[in-house]
Amino acid sequence: MDTLLLSEVETRVLGSLVEKELTTPEYYPLSLNALVNACNQKSNRDPVMNLDEEDVREALRTLDKKGLAGPADNMVSRVSKYEHRLQEAYNFTRHEIAILAELLLRGPQTPGELRSRADRMHKFDDLGIVQSTLQRLIKREPPLVTVLPRQPGTKEARYAHLLSGDVEVPTVDSVCGTASPSSANTGERIARLEDQVENLQSEITDLKQQFAAFRKQFE
Repeated sequence: MDTLLLSEVETRVLGSLVEKELTTPEYYPLSLNALVNACNQKSNRDPVMNLDEEDVREALRTLDKKGLAGPADNMVSRVSKYEHRLQEAYNFTRHEIAILAELLLRGPQTPGELRSRADRMHKFDDLGIVQSTLQRLIKREPPLVTVLPRQPGTKEARYAHLLSGDVEVPTVDSVCGTASPSSANTGERIARLEDQVENLQSEITDLKQQFAAFRKQFE
């Protein structure tokens, strides 16, 4: 099928639906409220958004027209629920849909970042599986993923999805100073730092709970 150009909100809605199907299948399909919350998560999202129900409802309407998402058949609950239809549209493997979802949710990333971040959706035993998966997505007709030019000062190239069209790559303008080698990597560094902070916060919470339990033994 032809590549369908998605808006920023459509991209976030679609990525969130795929993510929740893979990480919390017991709560999938999603109600509108649950989908809004998923789109606005502060973790595993770049950029962080603040969408309301009308934003998400409109994105669902247009995704339905494009055959990529829509209402789920639900004979049990009275609450309307929604699901993605990427599998029907593209017949992805589990590796492919996990990688694509991560690109939809966080934008361009290196294979190493994709392996660690997409692992919560599907297990990647080694980096070679990530790279071969990316190549399959690149070789689709039309391509669904592209490799971006390596930025100055970086060791690895980043990959981006093409469901929203061609990806604009920042360029260094020595005259106007519109971009610099350091600023080109800011988003990637921030994403890594956010991951580290999130992990540290979780570890601190666990340590506090363990210490509280330890103290109780002597009270």
